[in-house]
Amino acid sequence: MKPLKPSHREKKRYVLIKGRDASKKIIEEVILEFVGVLGFAEASPQVVKSAQGQIVLAINRGSLDKIRASFLMGGKDLEIVRVSGTLKKLK
Repeated sequence: MKPLKPSHREKKRYVLIKGRDASKKIIEEVILEFVGVLGFAEASPQVVKSAQGQIVLAINRGSLDKIRASFLMGGKDLEIVRVSGTLKKLK
């Protein structure tokens, strides 16, 4: 099978999340609670890096506003510190 052309790939944004409740399970719950299963599938969040109190999440570019809103409305101690198009610029 041939690889996809760059114009056909999903465009990703990398989100740096900090907070006391920064774990993969809690982040998935917050997103699912706000945008539902279909929105979760659209955003396709993937944990790229995880450290103590910090998580780097890769999400679809079109769903960035929904993901930001879900963290604001979630009621957990999670904060989006920075959003970038590359991992190198995120640091």
